Amino acid sequence: MINDSLNDYIGQLQLLSFFSGYPLVYALVNFAVAERRKKLPYFSKRWIELLPFAYALVGTLFFGFLLKNISPDFSLKHISDLFQSSYLEVWGIMSILFWIPMISKKTVFSLLHSLPFFFLLVKDFFMQTTFNSARLVIGNDMKMYTISIVLNAGALVIVFVIFFLLRHFVFDKTLP
Repeated sequence: MINDSLNDYIGQLQLLSFFSGYPLVYALVNFAVAERRKKLPYFSKRWIELLPFAYALVGTLFFGFLLKNISPDFSLKHISDLFQSSYLEVWGIMSILFWIPMISKKTVFSLLHSLPFFFLLVKDFFMQTTFNSARLVIGNDMKMYTISIVLNAGALVIVFVIFFLLRHFVFDKTLP
């Protein structure tokens, strides 16, 4: 039983490290764009439009992380055991669907998809106030939350640079 709860806790930390920082990155980008919308309307609009693709990139990295964990044994039983351990892992993998432009048009869907992972963090704040190990759990959660913010912000920058390079060099027909 202790081993199961430890595995669940490690799985929760993995989910926190990938997805929990996205709502803050989403809010910061929307706030920053609202301030600069009149000065740079096209440039600021692109940041918002690329948010779901950055979230899909993080989901792809999470899926790659899960595949790395099962790499020695790709049997169907081992894969099904891995995904039966947590429905939130399957929910995290579903973030790959935001690569589809039709789904990513509504940027708020990516925010709504990431909120269950953010609520894991909020749940720990409220549930761990009565235990002696609360400082350790909250400290671990904050470390993973910081990693998640950096990961999601970095993914957004990477997606923006790729979009800019593709637009400038591939789709711009005026270049020689």
